[in-house]
Amino acid sequence: MATKTTSAGSARTTAATGAKRTAGKTAAATTPAVRTTAAAGAKRVVGKSDAATTATAATRVAKKARSAADTAAKLSGSASKAGLSALGTASDLGGLVAEASRNTLAINPLIGLNKRDVASAAGSLLKAVASTPRRASTHLGRYVKELGQVAKGKSELVPDPKDRRFADPAWKSNALYARLMQSYLATQKELSHFIDQSALNKLEKGRAHFFASLITDALAPSNWLFGNPAAVRKIVDTGGDNLVKGLKNLIHDARHNHMLPSMVDATPFKVGETIATSPGQVVLRHEMFELLQFAPTTPQVHARPLVMSPPQVNKYYAIDLTPDKSLVKWATDSGVQLFVVSWRNPTVEHRHWGLDDYVRALDAAVDATCKITGSTDVNMWGSCSGGMTLAAYLAWLAATGKPKVANTTWAVCVLDTEAAIEDSTLGLFNSPATIRAAKARSRRKGFVDGAEMASMFAWLRPNDLIWNYWVNNYLLGNRPPAYDVLAWNADTTRLPGQYHCDLLELVEKNPYVNAGTLEVLGVPVDMGQVKLGAYVIAGITDHITPWRACYGTARLFGPETTFVLANAGHLQSMINPPGVPKAFFFSGPAATDDPMAWAEGAQPSKQEGSWWPHWREWIKGKSGELKPAPAKLGSRKYRPLAPAPGTYVMER
Repeated sequence: MATKTTSAGSARTTAATGAKRTAGKTAAATTPAVRTTAAAGAKRVVGKSDAATTATAATRVAKKARSAADTAAKLSGSASKAGLSALGTASDLGGLVAEASRNTLAINPLIGLNKRDVASAAGSLLKAVASTPRRASTHLGRYVKELGQVAKGKSELVPDPKDRRFADPAWKSNALYARLMQSYLATQKELSHFIDQSALNKLEKGRAHFFASLITDALAPSNWLFGNPAAVRKIVDTGGDNLVKGLKNLIHDARHNHMLPSMVDATPFKVGETIATSPGQVVLRHEMFELLQFAPTTPQVHARPLVMSPPQVNKYYAIDLTPDKSLVKWATDSGVQLFVVSWRNPTVEHRHWGLDDYVRALDAAVDATCKITGSTDVNMWGSCSGGMTLAAYLAWLAATGKPKVANTTWAVCVLDTEAAIEDSTLGLFNSPATIRAAKARSRRKGFVDGAEMASMFAWLRPNDLIWNYWVNNYLLGNRPPAYDVLAWNADTTRLPGQYHCDLLELVEKNPYVNAGTLEVLGVPVDMGQVKLGAYVIAGITDHITPWRACYGTARLFGPETTFVLANAGHLQSMINPPGVPKAFFFSGPAATDDPMAWAEGAQPSKQEGSWWPHWREWIKGKSGELKPAPAKLGSRKYRPLAPAPGTYVMER
């Protein structure tokens, strides 16, 4: 105990001293304090029984801290040298990105990112320097000139008002922090301009921008202890206790969160207790899914039921987080008979499950729904990868002449994979070689781990989903926020190896656009044969399924398809209940090929608020006549087996 107490006191003393020193000196001078505080904090965080593990973790942390602090010191203490490093020796920082790529599927959740891809991205940046040295020299001269203005306090560089990294008033009021910020902005700006004006082709420019952004995002002064004014104040206010808590958080994440900062405190959220609480029953338990029937909340219901096919890469209950933002409750309150497929979380023993198996599973769910409700057909909802499965099912129904589905809703779902690749970062490393490598990894392992896919989404937006939490958890010593959406996002699932390979085939062949290139259950399929009503939702700021690619989904079902564009991101555009501040959306038929032309023509359709009421009117009009709501769930053949949310959703 004496050792722990001494260590804690040492941490606080060292931290407080470092904070005071920072007020008058550069961040480079505080590097020893970072090392000392980290070592002292490590002794307090973990007891004697974990001494060996802690020593190893602390050593790794210390090495990374020394490297990061040295880099930050060079950036703040010698800006021109940092500029030369950024423009001319990008490969020196390749280890930073390579380490990230080992812990994430990075750019493409299906294809992934390997060391050769990282090297290719770094090579694109180096190629720009080597192929046009005179142009590089010109940009470097501009950069050094701007740094001179920064040093004199005459630079006019300011951060984007939406950039929360520099929201603290000290970035403006403190001369040292203002110069540090402007040096960073100058580096970021000139490097970006250099890439844009280089002789690289479009693909190479994209890769170079990707590599450069990962480096500059990571090296933002706000990410480092004494480069962040809020962290310095926290050290003084807490006597360094925030650093002890921050190191504890870091060691926890190193052990349990794939070396990434935790984004959520999930402890307040219990599936079936505090989230996913809409009343219902499991009415069918299949090897691959449980079929949930939700209790009606209106005296009368529409005759035609709705069957939802959620993505296999997440659990279904994103649509049933809390009553105030539950799409399940919204649907049942609309008089819709709602059934939801809750996919099983596969293990290595299910590695053989493929697209054909998931299509058979959807067919079983539809048949059970029809028998329970007495309806001859259903409406269906597909979101994200669940929509890709639904498309294969619909194409198979059309090819075999089985009219089981009348209308469909598609939420943040891309069926034209080529459009998605062209409209996002997905295409930067997409090639036959990377697809072959991804298939080989999947076959070898038997499944794709959900935690890796979650990491990929984080690396698509590192400032928001990684460095923001790095600062909060480690520098400020705070716990991550308790937020239901993030708790759901952290409750990851796996993909069977064969299904993953089948999805890669969809990416490679784009069969929903190119008829005859896909066989489902042995039958060649053509989406052109699918004739039904469709309602498609996309998000303006969706970085995973870009809205223009989602517009391509709408076009597949004809010019009468209703396309809705919400001012939100991937999940938020779907979970968009009434009452969300500043929400709005555009809507209209997908009557033109060009998504930008549609957007221009849709301006008069802008409506404030959520699109849910708009969809309610659409789905009610497609769901048939009203009839008395059933008194009991299930039927004589499909007896209730367990209360919703069921048992499969609990599997980890």
